[in-house]
Amino acid sequence: MLRATTIAILGTLALVLVLSVVNPPVTYYIWSERQRLGAVDRQWVPIESIAPVMARSVVAAEDANFCLHWGFDVDAIRAALAAGGARGGSTISQQVVKNVFLWHGRTWVRKALEAAITPAVEAIWSKRRIIEVYLNVAEFDEGVFGVEAAARRYFGIGPDALSPQQAARLAAILPAPKARSASAPSRSVQRRADAIMDGAQLIARDGRAACFED
Repeated sequence: MLRATTIAILGTLALVLVLSVVNPPVTYYIWSERQRLGAVDRQWVPIESIAPVMARSVVAAEDANFCLHWGFDVDAIRAALAAGGARGGSTISQQVVKNVFLWHGRTWVRKALEAAITPAVEAIWSKRRIIEVYLNVAEFDEGVFGVEAAARRYFGIGPDALSPQQAARLAAILPAPKARSASAPSRSVQRRADAIMDGAQLIARDGRAACFED
Protein backbone atom coordinates (compact mmCIF):
# COMPACT_ATOMS: atom_id res chain seq x y z
CA MET A 1 0.00 0.00 0.00
CA LEU A 2 2.77 2.41 0.92
CA ARG A 3 4.63 1.61 -2.27
CA ALA A 4 1.54 2.16 -4.41
CA THR A 5 0.85 5.46 -2.67
CA THR A 6 4.44 6.59 -3.18
CA ILE A 7 4.30 5.69 -6.88
CA ALA A 8 1.00 7.58 -7.27
CA ILE A 9 2.42 10.69 -5.60
CA LEU A 10 5.62 10.64 -7.64
CA GLY A 11 3.67 10.02 -10.84
CA THR A 12 1.37 12.95 -10.14
CA LEU A 13 4.30 15.25 -9.38
CA ALA A 14 6.00 14.16 -12.60
CA LEU A 15 2.84 14.93 -14.57
CA VAL A 16 2.51 18.34 -12.92
CA LEU A 17 6.14 19.05 -13.86
CA VAL A 18 5.67 17.93 -17.48
CA LEU A 19 2.50 19.98 -17.94
CA SER A 20 4.24 23.08 -16.67
CA VAL A 21 5.87 23.26 -20.12
CA VAL A 22 3.85 20.84 -22.29
CA ASN A 23 0.31 21.84 -23.25
CA PRO A 24 -2.32 19.29 -22.18
CA PRO A 25 -3.44 17.59 -25.41
CA VAL A 26 -6.84 16.78 -23.89
CA THR A 27 -8.59 16.54 -20.54
CA TYR A 28 -10.93 13.85 -19.27
CA TYR A 29 -13.94 16.17 -19.52
CA ILE A 30 -13.09 17.33 -23.05
CA TRP A 31 -12.56 13.70 -24.07
CA SER A 32 -15.91 12.67 -22.56
CA GLU A 33 -17.71 15.54 -24.31
CA ARG A 34 -16.06 14.56 -27.60
CA GLN A 35 -17.34 11.02 -27.11
CA ARG A 36 -20.83 12.31 -26.35
CA LEU A 37 -21.05 14.95 -29.09
CA GLY A 38 -18.87 13.37 -31.74
CA ALA A 39 -16.57 16.42 -31.94
CA VAL A 40 -15.56 19.48 -29.96
CA ASP A 41 -14.23 22.89 -31.00
CA ARG A 42 -10.87 23.63 -29.41
CA GLN A 43 -7.59 25.16 -30.55
CA TRP A 44 -4.75 25.89 -28.14
CA VAL A 45 -3.34 29.41 -28.20
CA PRO A 46 -0.44 30.76 -26.14
CA ILE A 47 -1.24 33.48 -23.65
CA GLU A 48 0.74 35.93 -25.77
CA SER A 49 -1.96 35.54 -28.44
CA ILE A 50 -4.79 36.35 -26.03
CA ALA A 51 -5.85 39.91 -25.29
CA PRO A 52 -4.54 40.76 -21.78
CA VAL A 53 -7.98 42.02 -20.80
CA MET A 54 -9.31 38.46 -21.20
CA ALA A 55 -7.00 37.15 -18.48
CA ARG A 56 -7.87 40.08 -16.24
CA SER A 57 -11.57 39.48 -16.85
CA VAL A 58 -11.57 35.82 -15.83
CA VAL A 59 -9.54 36.64 -12.73
CA ALA A 60 -11.93 39.46 -11.83
CA ALA A 61 -14.88 37.12 -12.37
CA GLU A 62 -13.62 33.92 -10.81
CA ASP A 63 -10.75 34.66 -8.43
CA ALA A 64 -9.95 38.33 -7.78
CA ASN A 65 -7.26 37.42 -5.24
CA PHE A 66 -5.53 35.01 -7.63
CA CYS A 67 -2.18 36.82 -7.27
CA LEU A 68 -2.45 36.91 -3.47
CA HIS A 69 -2.99 33.25 -2.59
CA TRP A 70 -1.20 29.95 -3.12
CA GLY A 71 -4.06 27.88 -4.41
CA PHE A 72 -6.80 28.40 -1.83
CA ASP A 73 -8.72 31.60 -1.03
CA VAL A 74 -9.71 31.22 2.61
CA ASP A 75 -12.05 34.23 2.54
CA ALA A 76 -13.87 32.87 -0.52
CA ILE A 77 -14.22 29.46 1.13
CA ARG A 78 -15.69 31.05 4.25
CA ALA A 79 -18.12 33.08 2.14
CA ALA A 80 -19.17 29.93 0.28
CA LEU A 81 -19.78 28.10 3.55
CA ALA A 82 -21.75 31.05 4.93
CA ALA A 83 -23.91 31.01 1.79
CA GLY A 84 -24.70 27.35 2.38
CA GLY A 85 -23.02 26.19 -0.81
CA ALA A 86 -25.01 28.57 -2.99
CA ARG A 87 -21.80 30.12 -4.29
CA GLY A 88 -18.49 28.60 -5.23
CA GLY A 89 -15.24 29.05 -3.35
CA SER A 90 -12.86 27.39 -5.80
CA THR A 91 -9.89 29.37 -7.07
CA ILE A 92 -8.74 29.36 -10.67
CA SER A 93 -5.88 27.10 -9.59
CA GLN A 94 -8.35 24.57 -8.16
CA GLN A 95 -10.44 24.73 -11.33
CA VAL A 96 -7.36 24.05 -13.46
CA VAL A 97 -6.51 21.03 -11.31
CA LYS A 98 -10.07 19.73 -11.61
CA ASN A 99 -10.18 20.23 -15.37
CA VAL A 100 -6.69 19.01 -16.26
CA PHE A 101 -5.90 16.28 -13.73
CA LEU A 102 -9.25 15.06 -12.42
CA TRP A 103 -12.91 14.81 -13.34
CA HIS A 104 -16.05 16.86 -12.75
CA GLY A 105 -18.27 16.06 -9.81
CA ARG A 106 -18.65 16.85 -6.12
CA THR A 107 -17.36 13.65 -4.57
CA TRP A 108 -15.14 13.83 -1.50
CA VAL A 109 -12.51 11.76 -3.28
CA ARG A 110 -12.19 14.31 -6.07
CA LYS A 111 -12.17 17.19 -3.62
CA ALA A 112 -9.43 15.52 -1.58
CA LEU A 113 -7.29 14.92 -4.67
CA GLU A 114 -7.88 18.50 -5.79
CA ALA A 115 -6.74 19.78 -2.40
CA ALA A 116 -3.62 17.64 -2.61
CA ILE A 117 -2.62 18.51 -6.19
CA THR A 118 -3.37 22.25 -6.12
CA PRO A 119 -0.36 23.19 -3.91
CA ALA A 120 1.93 21.22 -6.24
CA VAL A 121 0.62 23.09 -9.27
CA GLU A 122 1.05 26.42 -7.46
CA ALA A 123 4.61 25.49 -6.45
CA ILE A 124 5.73 24.28 -9.90
CA TRP A 125 3.72 26.35 -12.37
CA SER A 126 3.89 30.12 -12.70
CA LYS A 127 0.68 32.09 -12.19
CA ARG A 128 0.87 33.06 -15.86
CA ARG A 129 0.99 29.37 -16.84
CA ILE A 130 -2.04 28.60 -14.67
CA ILE A 131 -4.05 31.34 -16.40
CA GLU A 132 -2.86 30.21 -19.82
CA VAL A 133 -4.00 26.64 -19.21
CA TYR A 134 -7.28 27.80 -17.68
CA LEU A 135 -8.13 29.93 -20.72
CA ASN A 136 -7.43 26.98 -23.01
CA VAL A 137 -9.45 24.30 -21.22
CA ALA A 138 -12.43 26.26 -19.86
CA GLU A 139 -15.80 25.39 -21.40
CA PHE A 140 -17.59 28.35 -23.00
CA ASP A 141 -20.50 26.55 -24.66
CA GLU A 142 -21.52 22.99 -25.37
CA GLY A 143 -18.54 21.45 -27.14
CA VAL A 144 -16.64 24.77 -27.17
CA PHE A 145 -13.44 24.75 -25.15
CA GLY A 146 -10.86 27.47 -24.76
CA VAL A 147 -10.90 31.16 -25.49
CA GLU A 148 -9.82 30.79 -29.12
CA ALA A 149 -12.88 28.73 -30.03
CA ALA A 150 -15.10 30.94 -27.86
CA ALA A 151 -13.94 34.19 -29.46
CA ARG A 152 -14.60 32.78 -32.92
CA ARG A 153 -17.94 31.23 -31.95
CA TYR A 154 -19.42 34.29 -30.28
CA PHE A 155 -17.73 37.23 -32.00
CA GLY A 156 -16.05 35.95 -35.17
CA ILE A 157 -12.62 37.20 -34.11
CA GLY A 158 -9.40 35.81 -32.69
CA PRO A 159 -8.72 35.95 -28.93
CA ASP A 160 -6.08 38.64 -29.46
CA ALA A 161 -8.74 41.06 -30.75
CA LEU A 162 -11.20 40.77 -27.85
CA SER A 163 -12.43 44.08 -26.50
CA PRO A 164 -12.96 44.69 -22.76
CA GLN A 165 -16.70 44.21 -23.19
CA GLN A 166 -16.33 40.99 -25.19
CA ALA A 167 -13.82 39.60 -22.71
CA ALA A 168 -16.14 40.46 -19.82
CA ARG A 169 -19.06 38.73 -21.54
CA LEU A 170 -17.02 35.58 -22.06
CA ALA A 171 -15.97 35.62 -18.41
CA ALA A 172 -19.57 36.24 -17.35
CA ILE A 173 -20.86 33.00 -18.87
CA LEU A 174 -18.24 30.73 -17.30
CA PRO A 175 -20.32 29.62 -14.30
CA ALA A 176 -22.96 28.18 -16.64
CA PRO A 177 -21.69 28.28 -20.24
CA LYS A 178 -24.32 25.94 -21.64
CA ALA A 179 -27.16 28.11 -20.37
CA ARG A 180 -25.75 31.58 -21.12
CA SER A 181 -24.69 33.46 -24.24
CA ALA A 182 -21.84 35.93 -24.62
CA SER A 183 -23.02 37.29 -27.98
CA ALA A 184 -26.68 37.70 -26.94
CA PRO A 185 -26.44 38.13 -23.16
CA SER A 186 -29.48 38.22 -20.91
CA ARG A 187 -29.89 41.18 -18.58
CA SER A 188 -28.32 39.27 -15.71
CA VAL A 189 -25.34 38.22 -17.82
CA GLN A 190 -24.86 41.80 -19.05
CA ARG A 191 -25.01 43.12 -15.47
CA ARG A 192 -22.41 40.57 -14.47
CA ALA A 193 -20.26 41.50 -17.49
CA ASP A 194 -20.45 45.18 -16.54
CA ALA A 195 -19.27 44.33 -13.02
CA ILE A 196 -16.47 42.19 -14.46
CA MET A 197 -15.28 45.06 -16.67
CA ASP A 198 -15.05 47.26 -13.60
CA GLY A 199 -13.26 44.49 -11.70
CA ALA A 200 -10.77 43.92 -14.51
CA GLN A 201 -9.88 47.61 -14.49
CA LEU A 202 -9.57 47.60 -10.70
CA ILE A 203 -7.15 44.65 -10.48
CA ALA A 204 -5.05 46.23 -13.22
CA ARG A 205 -4.78 49.42 -11.16
CA ASP A 206 -4.20 47.92 -7.72
CA GLY A 207 -1.60 45.33 -8.79
CA ARG A 208 -3.68 42.17 -8.45
CA ALA A 209 -2.99 41.35 -12.12
CA ALA A 210 0.78 41.75 -11.90
CA CYS A 211 1.57 38.08 -11.28
CA PHE A 212 0.25 36.92 -14.67
CA GLU A 213 1.06 39.91 -16.88
CA ASP A 214 4.38 40.76 -18.55
